[in-house]
Amino acid sequence: MSMQTQDTFIIHPATSEEAAALRAFVKALKIKFEVSSATETAYDPAFVEKINKSKKEFEAGKYTRVEKQDLQQFLGLP
Repeated sequence: MSMQTQDTFIIHPATSEEAAALRAFVKALKIKFEVSSATETAYDPAFVEKINKSKKEFEAGKYTRVEKQDLQQFLGLP
């Protein structure tokens, strides 16, 4: 019976030689792994754009302030 772990390791090799050595090491241990490109982003570009737009709107004063006691009513909660 094998035990599974929830650990995730993120390693940033500095050279192609280090990357090759890491791949060989992990393969030798028969550990599943995946490689992502440095050009990949952790977030969807459309999501990032929405966040940036919201930040600009806030900086321009385009926001609604809701007091804590009014929050349930603002959200339409009973």
